[in-house]
Amino acid sequence: MTNIASTPGRRRLAVSTEARRAAVLGKPVEHSLSPVLHGAAYRALGLRDWTYERIEVDAGGLPGFVAGLGPEWVGLSVTMPGKRAALEFAAEVTPRAAAVGAANTLVRLDSSRWRADCTDVDGVVGALRAAGGYAGGGELGVVLGAGGTAAATVAAFAELGLRRVQLIVREPARAAESAEAARRAGLSVEVLRWSDVDFLAAAADAAVLVNTVPPDAVTPHLAGLSVVPCVLDVIYHPWPTPLADAVAARGGRVATGLDMLLHQAFGQVEQFTGLAAPRVAMRDALREATGEILPLPLD
Repeated sequence: MTNIASTPGRRRLAVSTEARRAAVLGKPVEHSLSPVLHGAAYRALGLRDWTYERIEVDAGGLPGFVAGLGPEWVGLSVTMPGKRAALEFAAEVTPRAAAVGAANTLVRLDSSRWRADCTDVDGVVGALRAAGGYAGGGELGVVLGAGGTAAATVAAFAELGLRRVQLIVREPARAAESAEAARRAGLSVEVLRWSDVDFLAAAADAAVLVNTVPPDAVTPHLAGLSVVPCVLDVIYHPWPTPLADAVAARGGRVATGLDMLLHQAFGQVEQFTGLAAPRVAMRDALREATGEILPLPLD
């Protein structure tokens, strides 16, 4: 990385009839829903010669692959396992990608340089606000698990105005990267061992809870965790999860990983095209592609 740039807005783009290309990179990537979202956006925006595809590329192969792309390529979505490699490859890095320590978005700057961003932060923020109903207030956010989603989540907590985060994990040593991401985002962080936690006490103080672990892990603790009024459960299939049912039974609201996917895609479309994302068209396409299992509210 050579430079840290500010979080990007939409770039100016003279929409033309020339073909433009974008893709999602990852391994595996065949089940990615990103083509549904970007394809719907390009159609709604009248970008008829723009295409978006799935390309299987691992972390080791990402730098060489991206460096070899022609000028028709405008942007790339990056999923696992290439997010850290994308960050390291980029010539410019937004502050939030630097804070997270990973990038899910690469945007071409010129013939040889790319900018890295992390719209996963938008995904968490948008999901918690639109589907989770979070309107501010409170100081503490709780995250169950400490993988890549957790790192983006703590950056989102900072954007939402929270000041403290608790990372509840099986093995505290594995939470080092997410804890450091929280500190870079300006949060006070506490790492707690799963087996030692009083889940009811932790949840009672939380304004927001984000679960990144499998349903079976949280099922024994539903009585405590369900008291949080705003929950994001990154699992969306099968739906509803036991946690979602328990929160809803207490009158709380639940966002899902599908909400995250939708909201992170808006920023990618805007950075790739320079145009406002057609949010309704993208939402409707994602609902149709997933059997309308979730409402995916936009506000």
